[in-house]
Amino acid sequence: GGLHAVDGLSTRVEQGTIVGIIGPNGAGKTTLFNAIAGIQRLSAGTIRLAGHSIERSRPFERARLGLARTFQNLQIFPDLTLLENVMIGCHPRSSTGFLSSMLATPASRAREQQMEETAHDKLSLLGMADRAGELAGNLSFGQAKLLEIARALAAEPTVLMLDEPIAGVPASEQGAIGDMIKAVNARGVTVVLVEHNMRMVMRLCDEILVMRSGRFLAEGTPA
Repeated sequence: GGLHAVDGLSTRVEQGTIVGIIGPNGAGKTTLFNAIAGIQRLSAGTIRLAGHSIERSRPFERARLGLARTFQNLQIFPDLTLLENVMIGCHPRSSTGFLSSMLATPASRAREQQMEETAHDKLSLLGMADRAGELAGNLSFGQAKLLEIARALAAEPTVLMLDEPIAGVPASEQGAIGDMIKAVNARGVTVVLVEHNMRMVMRLCDEILVMRSGRFLAEGTPA
């Protein structure tokens, strides 16, 4: 008898676009993200990625299919370096097994080198390559948000889901995050973001989905 989160919602995201999901607190935006990412099970309905049903796939399987996300609350490892944090994001695409990694076989060493190169590339894209060897715990909140985006990109996603990427970020650092989202999208990555900052939403998004009380309210261009 309570609120039905994400009730009867039907929408689609076109490849290569930036789509914003907006609405008041409690509208169901993060629940929708969790359902798409596989953290929240559906009671009904379907989710399709590039035409394939994924609602029964586990989160890591969806990551391998090209779906990556960040969280409202930071999920970084403060005692690891920036490079190590981003390398963790490479693992959904890794084909190296546990035994070969333990034995440090040539294949596992080559894969480790490849992961390092990928991590450096993502840090460069977000303007953080010169800090690759620093501990993540030394970053400002806005920089840590960028690090989390870099780690998500390390999985080479086709769809990047950002849950409130500038929430809690000082105004002086918000523009840099918006610029990086644009740069990521320019590389062909589809971006879906939940965000309360309407100036950022209007600046970045090609399409906007509006939710209220767990239901669809409106959909269209920013205009």
